[in-house]
Formats: sequence, C-alpha cells, structure tokens
Amino acid sequence: MGTRAIRVETVIAADIETVWRLTQEPMAHARWDARFSRIVPTERGADGRWRFRYERRMLIRTIRGTGIALGTRDGADGARTSALRFTTSDRLSPLSDGRGFWRYEPVNGGVRFITGYDYAPGWGSLLDRVLVRPLVAWMTACSFARLRCWAERGEEPERWPLWRMVLPGRRDRPRARDCVWSIGRPEALRDAPATLVGLEAP
Repeated sequence: MGTRAIRVETVIAADIETVWRLTQEPMAHARWDARFSRIVPTERGADGRWRFRYERRMLIRTIRGTGIALGTRDGADGARTSALRFTTSDRLSPLSDGRGFWRYEPVNGGVRFITGYDYAPGWGSLLDRVLVRPLVAWMTACSFARLRCWAERGEEPERWPLWRMVLPGRRDRPRARDCVWSIGRPEALRDAPATLVGLEAP
C-alpha cells in the first residue's frame, strides 16, 4: 500500500459538530457512504478506539469485514481527525486490508472534509488499477457530495442512490465532480494523523 492511495476532499457549508456527527455515528455513516451498507460497533475502548463490523452488499454477495477507528478533537487549529484500519477474510472482496483517515478543517463558512486511504487489492493489481480503484474513488467522491447535501440542505442520502446521481438533467444532484479527488498523488496520505501509525490491526 502507499503508491496508489486515494484522496478526496470537499468543503461543506455546515458547522464542524454537524459534520462530525454525520461521519462519526456508525448508523449515519453507513447512510451516506456508498462504500458501506452497514456498520455495527462491537467494542469501545477507554481511549476512544472502537471496533466494528461492516458489510457491503454487492449484486450477488455481501462482503463482510472488521475495522478499528479512533477519532481525535484536539487539533491546535480546531481541526479534527479520525484514523481507520479495516480488513476482510472474504476472498471475493475487491478490497483487502486497508487504512485511511478523515480530516476536518474549519474554514470560512464551513468545514473542509478530507480523506486519504489505501488498501491492498483483492482482485489483483491489474484489475484494481484499471477498474476497481477508479470506481472506489468515484464512489467516495459521490459519497462526499451526498454527505454535503445532507449537512447543508437536510436532504437525506437515500434520496440520491448512485444510479440517480449519474442521470443527466438534475442540476441540484450531488456529483463526484463537485469534489476534488485523485489517485496515486504523493499528497494523498499527507494529512494522515499520527494515530494512524499506531492503530493496531482490527
């Protein structure tokens, strides 16, 4: 991992507490983030670390895995971060072991919300490069756009399934191109918190 990391960012015109709540509460997270269908906390530590199970429903199979996350609110500039590691033993999963972070930066009128993450390919490096990773990056950008509509306009994520987001003619629809996203840029994991290095395997 590290050479093909994904980075997505957007600016959300909402207060940081709202963005934090919609992203840190497992049930809310699974509603806007297309990479997950279900997130179930299984253990919370005294230091704020929490373990969870996740599911991603696909056409003919439900991928299941586990993860561990740690959120921090003590940034000197008011920024917050959340570190994450995940894994699955499902050999048919397109994503194997992964790690990443979220960063919440207060800006004028809102919050710059950033993610950087990488994972080991589950379907081989060639298929990951040409199909899986671009699709996962696009899904992440769509998810961020959907989150922004929820935080800013109160539009529930279920209003915007991915298929509806690609239909032409709706100027008000969330779109991946409303976010800044890239694959394989050196800065993808630049803002990763120190907690990511010390986060144990799930």
